[in-house]
Parts: sequence; structure tokens; C-alpha cells
Amino acid sequence: MRILFIGDIFGQPGRRIVKETLPLLRQELQPDLILANAENAAAGFGITPALVEELLDLDIAVLTSGNHIWDKKEIYSYLREQVNGRLLRPANYPPGTPGRGLFVGKTPAGIGYAVINLQGRVFMPALDCPFRKADALLGSIPGDVKIRIVDFHGEATSEKQALGWYLDGQVTAVLGTHTHVPTADETVLPQGTAYLTDLGMTGPYESIIGMERQGVIQKFLDQLPARFEVAKGDVRLSAALLDVDPQSGHALSIARVLRKYPQSLR
Repeated sequence: MRILFIGDIFGQPGRRIVKETLPLLRQELQPDLILANAENAAAGFGITPALVEELLDLDIAVLTSGNHIWDKKEIYSYLREQVNGRLLRPANYPPGTPGRGLFVGKTPAGIGYAVINLQGRVFMPALDCPFRKADALLGSIPGDVKIRIVDFHGEATSEKQALGWYLDGQVTAVLGTHTHVPTADETVLPQGTAYLTDLGMTGPYESIIGMERQGVIQKFLDQLPARFEVAKGDVRLSAALLDVDPQSGHALSIARVLRKYPQSLR
């Protein structure tokens, strides 16, 4: 089985490259399951119900998120009321928070899979322990669902690595999101869990983590409130491709996927 997980979709440039490139990637890579982090899909801050549906209509099975999931107030009611549960928020938010952090479903071929969304605590808002929450969620997944993918949305490399080793052999993959900078440490850990510290951003790389450079630089210089705008240049899709044994749920391989926006479509 083959899984494609797309890194943080950032603003209109990120949405556009996913829409234009995904049909080509399906033909080239032939993934059985497509997942994506979409917490920054709405102008770099949050996501709206309309954009959730737009991305799901591209045959992305599940959308994960992170700390920016709350930036658009209209998403609160969507998270409470969604029937299919295909937009996740980090599972280790306190009880009573709208939404869920676990999705269990089947591929079109009938293979069961689970997606867990967690958020780190180092240099991030104080939440419940992601390690213990992972234990609890894994205990709730039916035993015959062997494929289990974790999006760990965190700032600190050490925390992401720690969760990868902690869950080695219990999940198919631990894939980091949030920093928007793709890392080059993809590996399959000894007990069969694929690991990557950060998938990177799907959006404009001629930027500072997706935003126009000058405004961000000025903010560092004067520390005054500033309004940031989504950048436009050097748009890329950043993702990871997993080959998985559906019987054991173990990862067989992990490879980074990077596609630049075709010049003719800019």
C-alpha cells in the first residue's frame, strides 16, 4: 500500500499547486491514500468550511491541522457538526474542545487505516501530554486496523524525535508538521515506523515560512504589530511517500516528494 502525506498547505498558492499537481502525482506515484495538513489553507491562518470541502473534493481522504485550526471562528461549528470527521484537530486539546483528533476509515480498496493528529508542547501552548494521548488513542483503534499514521504538529525537533522513538513499532509513521521547513531525516525506525521530523510547507518558498519577506523582517527589526501577506514566489508541493505492508502496518520505505510549480502555470 502506498500513502502520500502532503505538508502544510499554505494559502492560495498552496491550494493551487495541490489542485494542479495532484492529478499528475496520482498518475506518477499511484498512492492508495492521500492525506494533508491544511491548518494554514486560508490566507496562511486557519481554514474555512468551504476550503475544507474544496480540498476533500480533490480526493484527499483526511485533513490534519495544528495550533492555527482555531484562527477562523466559523470552523468551530464545523468541527462540532461535521458528519464524516475528516478534518482533524490535535487530539491532546482538553476534553470538550470542538472536533476530534482521530479518524478511522477504509481506503477505496477496503483497507482499514487510522490517522492521529497530535500537537507538541515545547515552545507551543500548554496542552495535554501528546505521548499519553497517543497511548490512549492507539488503545481505542480496532486491532484489525494496522495502518496508523500520526501527524505530530510541533516546534521542537527533539520532541518530534522522542515521539517517533516512543511509538516505533506501534504506528506506521510519525510525520512532523508546523515549522514549514522540510527536513532531510526520513528513515524507517528499527521496529517498522517511518519517521520524518517535518514534511515542510506546500506553498511559496520565496518567503519567510510562507509570508512576504519584508513585513516579517520589519517585525523582527522594530517589534511592532504587523499584518503579514502570503507570498507568491517559488511555489512548491512538499510531501512524503510511504510504502506500507498492509498486513503488519509496518512501513517498508519513506521518501520525500518535492514538486515545483510549473513555470507555465505561475
